[in-house]
This record gives sequence, C-alpha cells and structure tokens, in this order.
Amino acid sequence: MMEMVNSPRKEVRRFYVDVHRLASKSRKTKTDENYHLYTVDGEVFGKARTIAEIPTEEGDELYVDTIPIELTDEFIDVLRRGSRVFYLRRITMLARKRNELRLSKTGRNDIKTMMRIEPKWFIEVNEDFLVIRRLAATYRSLLRTYTGLLNRAKALQDAERRVLMGLIKATEDAMNDMARLIVAEAEKRMSAYNKVVEFLGISGDNHLFAKEALVEVLLYVNRSKSYKQLRKFFGLFPGRKGFDKFYNKLARSALSRLTAAALKNTYHRAKDEERLLRRIWTVVNEVEPWERLGAPA
Repeated sequence: MMEMVNSPRKEVRRFYVDVHRLASKSRKTKTDENYHLYTVDGEVFGKARTIAEIPTEEGDELYVDTIPIELTDEFIDVLRRGSRVFYLRRITMLARKRNELRLSKTGRNDIKTMMRIEPKWFIEVNEDFLVIRRLAATYRSLLRTYTGLLNRAKALQDAERRVLMGLIKATEDAMNDMARLIVAEAEKRMSAYNKVVEFLGISGDNHLFAKEALVEVLLYVNRSKSYKQLRKFFGLFPGRKGFDKFYNKLARSALSRLTAAALKNTYHRAKDEERLLRRIWTVVNEVEPWERLGAPA
C-alpha cells in the first residue's frame, strides 16, 4: 500500500505596495517614484507599471495605502488570481506613523511605514466591493454636477435658465441609468440588499435614488463588526468643542440621502439618521451574521 505524502504548504507572502496613480503613464523622465513600488521583506524593492504586474500568487496578500477608483480593474485582476487585497483604513495614518518614525516622504519610506502598522488597521476587499464602489463614485460625480447645475439655474434669468434645463435633464437621465445599474449589481452581489429594501419599504422605481443611497450605506455597514464603531464612522456622535470631528463624509452623505428619501422629508435630524442606521445594521446581521464586505474609510 502506497503511503500518502503531504506536499509542503505554500508559505503566504505579504506584499506591501506604494500605489502611484499614474504608474502606467509614459513620461520623458520617469523615476522609481513614478511606479508602483513593492516589497516583501522591506529590503529588496521591485517596481511595476500596473498592479497586476506585481508577482503575487494564489494565497498571497497585497497591502496597499489606497485603491484609486481608476485602478479598479488592476486590483480585480489580482483578486482573480487568488491573492487577497487589503487597504489602509485611514490614509492619514500613514503620514502620522511616518512622522513618528522620522522618515522622509518617499515611496520606499511609505512602504516601510506601512510595514510598521498593525494588520488590524487594514481592511480586506473583494471584487464585489470594488465593482460597486466604482459605480457609486460615478453616480456621486453625476450628482455633484446635477446639484451644481441646479444652483446655477437659480441665479439665471428665464431665457438663460431654459438653455441650461436641457443639460440638467440629460444629467438627471444619466443619474437614473447609473442608479439602475448600481441597484442591479447590488441585487446580485449583496446578500442582505433585497431584505433591507423590503424592510425599509423602498421597492419600485419611484424609490430608485433611495435604493442607490442604500447600496452606498451597505458598503460601509458591512465594514464594521460593532454598531458602536459604525456609529462613529458615520459621525453620529457629539463633537468636542474646539476639536475637529473625524468621520467619513461620503458615508454620512449617503445616509442623509437615504434618510431623506425614506422619511420623504429633506429636513430631518441626526437622530432620524441614527435610528435608520440601527435598523439597517440589525437587518444585515440577521441575514449575514458572519459575512463581511470591506469599505473605504
């Protein structure tokens, strides 16, 4: 009888990467600082034009300071080869830690700084999160354009306003199309989404923008393991006089839009937002108590 021999388990490598937004762009004078720099041991550094060129394999881990929206597809390529991706919860932590270590601002020093930050300060992401985050960023861009055009129209005379109304209508149509796309992706990729929609009573096309806002809120809800952490992340806590209040403004904006749509009242209180967030948190944890999807700080 042949004796089974267990193959040695592959050692998981941890890559630390300083991400450069323009690494793939051609320049006349391009230094190492203009590439994605990476290392495993903090001694030997490599450089890559794209994130996918970093030689991670199945089971390896990629730790980065940020995941720019424009590099979404590159990170998805890394995930599809079986590697895991983590990004820093707060990008401000990098500068603070670098100053503590008394290091200058360079790509290599940023990587050495990341290596000194505890893994608990990094969040793991998956393809579902990256896809929906990119769509949500596009929607927010359209929303800012739409709001800006409306404000400009208020200051114009009737004849001038009529010229602008065509552009406002086109932007609104684009927002509708993008919101439908986001909702469709959420229905496929977020297990708790349909349950929360039903719970809040916002099904149907007449609640399209509310459902889009819910998708953004769920991205952040799934990043926290406790409601206390989530509440702080959304800024639902009293500030201290003389101190800046640190919270995620994108998350709070999405929650505010969702609350206004759910209550059918633009003028609501922070208590209304907190009450709605608590309900969403409860429903999500009933549907998927162990499943978590990462989100940007």
